[in-house]
Amino acid sequence: MKEYFPMISKVKYEGKGSKNPFAFKYYDAERIVVGKPMKEHLKFAMSWWHTLCAGGADPFGTTTMDRSYGGLTDPMDIARAKVDAGFEFMTKLGIEYFCFHDADIAPEGKTFAQTKSNLWEIVEYIEQKMKQTGIKLLWGTANCFNSPRYMHGAGTSCNAHSFAYAAAQIKNAIEATVRLGGKGYVFWGGREGYETLLNTDMALELDNMARLMRMAVDYGRSIGFEGDFYIEPKPKEPTKHQYDFDAATVLGFLRKYGLDKDFKLNIEANHATLAGHTFEHELTVARINDAFGSIDANSGDPNLGWDTDQFPTDVYSATLCMLEVIRAGGFTNGGLNFDAKVRRGSFTFEDIVYAYISGMDTFALGLLKAYEVIEDGRIDEFVKQRYISYTEGIGKDIKEGRASLESLEKYILENDAVQMQSGRQEYLETVLNNILFG
Repeated sequence: MKEYFPMISKVKYEGKGSKNPFAFKYYDAERIVVGKPMKEHLKFAMSWWHTLCAGGADPFGTTTMDRSYGGLTDPMDIARAKVDAGFEFMTKLGIEYFCFHDADIAPEGKTFAQTKSNLWEIVEYIEQKMKQTGIKLLWGTANCFNSPRYMHGAGTSCNAHSFAYAAAQIKNAIEATVRLGGKGYVFWGGREGYETLLNTDMALELDNMARLMRMAVDYGRSIGFEGDFYIEPKPKEPTKHQYDFDAATVLGFLRKYGLDKDFKLNIEANHATLAGHTFEHELTVARINDAFGSIDANSGDPNLGWDTDQFPTDVYSATLCMLEVIRAGGFTNGGLNFDAKVRRGSFTFEDIVYAYISGMDTFALGLLKAYEVIEDGRIDEFVKQRYISYTEGIGKDIKEGRASLESLEKYILENDAVQMQSGRQEYLETVLNNILFG
C-alpha cells in the first residue's frame, strides 16, 4: 500500500531535551497524570477536513497543496486514498480518534441517491480500517454550508427544499456516526444566520432550526445513538450574524426550545476570539451551565479578523483551557479535535506532521501545567478568600436565599461602611507566569 508519510515511522516521546523534529517533547501518551494516562486526559482527534482535504485556498488565492494523493482523478479513488493516508497518519502519531463531515469523506454525486451510496461505500472502508487499527470516531457531522443550496442557510433557510435536503444529509450523517461508533454528533451553523434583517424572518428561522435539531435527536435516539449532541458556537463568517454567536447565546436558544437536556457545547478557541471572548471564557460558560462537551483545538491570529484555524502553540492558553477541562471533570464523550490547518505556504505532508506534533505537545504541557496550578493552590486559595464574605453573616443569607430587599436595607442601615479588597490581577498573573516558566 502506498505510504503518504514516509518521513516518519512511529512518532515517540523523547523528552523536552530532544532536538528531533519528529518526536514529542511533552506528550508522553502512557504517562500517568493524576490517576490516568495522558492520552485519556487529552483524547486527541484528527480533523478529516483540514488534515486530508484542505488545499490552502483563501479568499485571495487558489490552492497551494496537492491533495490528489498521487495524481488521482476519480473522486472515489481520492476518497479511499484519504482514508489510507488518514489512518497511516493517525497510527504513526498515536492519535486514537478522528472527526468528519459527510462531505469530507465522500464526494457528492449527481443525485442524492448517488451521494448516499458514495457515503456508505467510504464508511464501510473506514470501518475496516478502524477494526484493523483500533482507532475510534470522536464525532461526526454534516456539511450543510458549502453547497449553493445552502446559500440562505440550511435549518434556517427561507427555502423549504433546502431545509429538507439538510435534514436528509443529517439523517445519513447520524447513521454513519452510529455505525462507526461515534460518541458525538455536531451541529455547526456555518450559514445559520442572516446578512440583513430587511429580508429575514428571524422568529421562523430560529423555530425551524430548533425543529431540525429536535428531529435529529429523536432520530438519533431511535437508532441507538447514546452519545452527545453538540452545538459549536461561532459569531460570524461566513454569515454576517450567526445565530450560534457564542456559548451564552446558544444556551439561551437551547433553553427556549427545550433542547438543553439533549445538547452540550463543542467550544472552539478561534470562534471564541471572533466573539470577543477568550477561549477559557467560553469553556467556563459551558462548564458552569453543565454544557461542557468537546473542544476544537486551534488558535486565531489577533491581527486578522477571520477564522484562521491555526495550530495551537500558546502554552498559556492551553493551560487555562485544561484548567477548565479538569474543573469540568475531564472529557466524557468529547475530546481535543485539531480543527486546525497548516498555513498556506506550508504545503507538504511533512508540514502536517510538524503541526500536529506541535499542537499535541502544547496541550500535553498545558495539562501538566494546569495540574501544577491546582497543586500550587495559590490562585484557587485567592479566589476562595475573595468570596469569603458569602460564607457567613449577611453573605451566607444572600447565597442561601434567605435575604430580601428589606433585610438587606436593614443590614446596610446598621453597617454603612464598606471595606473593599484588591482584586490583585497583576499578582495572580505573576503567580501563573511563575508556575509556567519558573
